[in-house]
Amino acid sequence: MSSLQTTVETMLNAIPGAIAVSLAEIESGMCLASKSKDTSLEPELAAAYNAEVVKQKNKAKQALGLGAQNIEDILITMSSQYHVLTVLPGNLYFIYVTTGRDSNLAIIRNVVRKYVDEILKQIS
Repeated sequence: MSSLQTTVETMLNAIPGAIAVSLAEIESGMCLASKSKDTSLEPELAAAYNAEVVKQKNKAKQALGLGAQNIEDILITMSSQYHVLTVLPGNLYFIYVTTGRDSNLAIIRNVVRKYVDEILKQIS
């Protein structure tokens, strides 16, 4: 098992209510590591589609003259889930976390931020 895969699995287990976690490239949508507790949720497919969300938000940011601002997180709330996209420094990769609505957004962000440096070291 790769170090990235181990890190993603550690994050999945550290976030209360987590359903899936993945790490993906923004440009291609390619998943570098993923894990899901729900077999009906394919985190690789979700990451590919969510890469498009990040790309469009980057375009919107430019169009609005916010080019100097860095996107940190994108939150998508659904009726029974949270989907959190955390863009890593350098704007090349993002972490995608799916949780139930009973999860705590502060804890999600805290756990993800705890592993950002470790992930950046592994992908550089």
